[in-house]
Amino acid sequence: AASSPSTATLRGASAASRSTWGGASRTLAAGAVATAAVVGRGALLRRRATAVKKKGVRVVAPYEGSCISKETITSKTPLVNWETCHVIMDHGGKVPYIEGQSIGVIAPGPDKKGETPAKIRLYSIASSAPGDDETNKTVSLVVKRVVEVAGRGWCEYSNVEQGQDPEFPDAEKVYRGVCSSHICDLNAGDDVLITGPTGAEMLLPEDPEANMIFMATGTGIAPFRSHLRNLFHDKVSKGKFKGCAWLFLGVPYSESLLYDEEWKEMQAEFPDQFRYDYAISSEEKSERNKINGEMWVQHKMMEYEEDLWELVKDPKTHVYMCGLKGMESGFAECFQDKVEAEGMVYTEFLKAMKKQKRYHVEVY
Repeated sequence: AASSPSTATLRGASAASRSTWGGASRTLAAGAVATAAVVGRGALLRRRATAVKKKGVRVVAPYEGSCISKETITSKTPLVNWETCHVIMDHGGKVPYIEGQSIGVIAPGPDKKGETPAKIRLYSIASSAPGDDETNKTVSLVVKRVVEVAGRGWCEYSNVEQGQDPEFPDAEKVYRGVCSSHICDLNAGDDVLITGPTGAEMLLPEDPEANMIFMATGTGIAPFRSHLRNLFHDKVSKGKFKGCAWLFLGVPYSESLLYDEEWKEMQAEFPDQFRYDYAISSEEKSERNKINGEMWVQHKMMEYEEDLWELVKDPKTHVYMCGLKGMESGFAECFQDKVEAEGMVYTEFLKAMKKQKRYHVEVY
């Protein structure tokens, strides 16, 4: 299945602002000297990022950071893996990164192969470069606690002795993700081993007048929160962006929505530049989904296909996807007919987007 999940209510711009996608300029809050310093640092980090391919992390030695806070930001649902946490870590300014990159976390282990410590697990960064506190010394992750239970979905391995899992004592097999459990169990003050940063696929475009369409499922929201805080929140960069950004987030239940209040605040302050829409698969239906009738990200996008198609054709528009593997086929489901209706071949159109470096995909 393509992009998973979603809501029906339009969470985007008002009727007036839906047709007004200009960028109202704002005064930059930071001083010129501070801004120049951050811009220079960002350019250096960007050059480093583009020099490193997104697969793999170059590690000389992991940095020992510490957990500042951990908050569960979802509510319980019928799913066994309902819990998602927002974790803020102190890296002391030793792990500088830019929006769209990932860091590695090393759990103590043992992992499913019995190795200690566990192998590096990459996570997309959910904070902008200055961090949630804008000190340039923190990094945030949004992590779903991986839980698999026999008889309640996919469960191939077990790393909990039968009958000993406190939540599912009667299950024949229970697997709990080693690194996700390590992160979701962190308490303030706990040490955490961090590597990286790495990745160049999901970086923001350099053109401040670029447009962006973000397609996310679940914790695939991470790089887009990083981007959107840079565009619409951080003192050092807020007001510089002149294009428009449109976020589509897919989740299975309303209780699974991530950062809803942040999107509301951004949209209220920048109604002509930012809008967002949800696809809540277990609560909304779509006749366009011929597989199971659920509302997935691409089906929510189809409700605005004319507006979106005009954006996709614009050479200034970048499309980003992060989340489930089916998202690319979901994008094709949305726009292949539009491409062919204008006498083009979809594969060639997509190839051209990739050549123009405005098609960015990170799926798992």
